[in-house]
Amino acid sequence: MHLRVTQKIIGILLMVFSLAMLPPLLVSLLYDDGAHMAFIEAFAITLGAGLIIWLPVARYQKVLRTRDGFVIVVMFWTILGIFGALPLYLNSAMQANWHFVDALFESLSGLTTTGATVITSIDSLPASILFYRQLLQWFGGMGIIVLAVAILPMLGIGGMQLYRAETPGPVKDSKLTPRITETAKHLWYIYLGLTATCATAYWAAGMSVFDAICHSFSTVAIGGFSTHDASLGYFNSPAIEGIAIVFMLLAAINFGLHFQSVRLMRNKHHSFNLKHYWQDEEFQFFLSIIATVSVITIITLSLATNMGWIDSFRQGLFEVVSIATTTGYATADFANWPTMLPFLLFSAAFIGGCAGSTGGGMKVVRVLIVLKQGLREVQRLIHPNAVIRVKLGGKAIPARVTDAVWGFFSVYAIVFMVMMILLLATGLDQVTAWSAVGATLNNLGPGLGGVAQHYGDINATAKWILCFSMLLGRLEVFTLLVIFTPMFWRD
Repeated sequence: MHLRVTQKIIGILLMVFSLAMLPPLLVSLLYDDGAHMAFIEAFAITLGAGLIIWLPVARYQKVLRTRDGFVIVVMFWTILGIFGALPLYLNSAMQANWHFVDALFESLSGLTTTGATVITSIDSLPASILFYRQLLQWFGGMGIIVLAVAILPMLGIGGMQLYRAETPGPVKDSKLTPRITETAKHLWYIYLGLTATCATAYWAAGMSVFDAICHSFSTVAIGGFSTHDASLGYFNSPAIEGIAIVFMLLAAINFGLHFQSVRLMRNKHHSFNLKHYWQDEEFQFFLSIIATVSVITIITLSLATNMGWIDSFRQGLFEVVSIATTTGYATADFANWPTMLPFLLFSAAFIGGCAGSTGGGMKVVRVLIVLKQGLREVQRLIHPNAVIRVKLGGKAIPARVTDAVWGFFSVYAIVFMVMMILLLATGLDQVTAWSAVGATLNNLGPGLGGVAQHYGDINATAKWILCFSMLLGRLEVFTLLVIFTPMFWRD
């Protein structure tokens, strides 16, 4: 374990993160909302802490190992959550009973793109705080570590180990380009392009420039934070909701497919087409889930409520896409919908987005592999001596990948059970505890029961537990849990 190189990278990343305090500071000065001192203080503390950590080891050079990557990623997301909470904690405009755990919860919720909030009066917040919350989600969406991977080679530090520890999905070694630095840069170029296009579309549909930029951050990041208590329902606009649906879906698709589209556009020898999307089995399965749950939801709403078919279609489709992609935007209170709909939509969030996307959940490809494995076991009962391989996209899946998927599901189930028991021990009811763990572990945000609207009313102990749950979800369980094993620390 190279502790000094770990210390060096943490210091560098903290100094880089301190720059995130400057855009909301400018917003504060522009809107004269009185929140500027909180960002100045937070910037100075974060930059100073980064310098203090970095200076003693500034000249130290060493190649990162895999274990170093895991430690750096886990430490950085934890430290980032703490320092990201400073502007919220130091701001006098926050609620009177505001404690550090509330600021930490809000910070981690933003950075992990969970979208759960403890704030009960969002509309009354200063513009700079609103912007900062959205910016946290935007940084967390693609992963500030992925951004760092593009920067670190310039400082003589390799980034492949960080990329492996940070990237979501069962296949950790996949790269879009031969060089990992170029891969990270291309991911951010696509991310920036989607964000700019989304903001422009929101503005053209009637949002103010401020709201358009803020909501583009949380839409493309699949975060769900909004500048209004009523979320996107505040605008009551079918056009805005339609734009949100399109970009939530785009952000929940594997960014590798988007990269192929960009590459085809640049290649003069090929005409641009979307064939590679339809040929991707994970993409097909993802759309089939969205379509199936949407049809069930729309029909149930129209038959079990007084809504007409048009309103059922509008609200049903939006909420399904929002919850299934783990965004968490709202135009209606789905927790109070009739029959099995709240549970159905919430269950869809467990599947989440595609691997290599900004979506949360267990990832579509993992669920697809498990279903294929289940089908194989049924076929083996019929043909015991047959050699049947699990295939994805026409290619056999390596045994190490299938083993990793089953391991992930096993650990996920155990972690979910333990976290729920801990929440029940704090006094929460079963529905609230179950949905709170599911919403944070899947980085969804809104839950059911006592956390359907916000998390402000739950006790402080439960908030600490859910902070850990959000980190587990963002780091896909194994990346965080691995550092607690004795084997990890043995040379």
